[in-house]
Amino acid sequence: MGATIYLGNLLGKWLDVKYSTTFWESLITLFAVFVSMYLVISQVLKLSKDNKDD
Repeated sequence: MGATIYLGNLLGKWLDVKYSTTFWESLITLFAVFVSMYLVISQVLKLSKDNKDD
């Protein structure tokens, strides 16, 4: 989760420098947070479902 957010932040910083903007870092970091949360929640639900079958 932390790696996804960190890489999103780095990508956003790079895009801000490349295109001389100020919004890419915030936008991509926020997107990375939501993607990370989705992945964690989906994995927890899958593990929960697998444990109920046992």
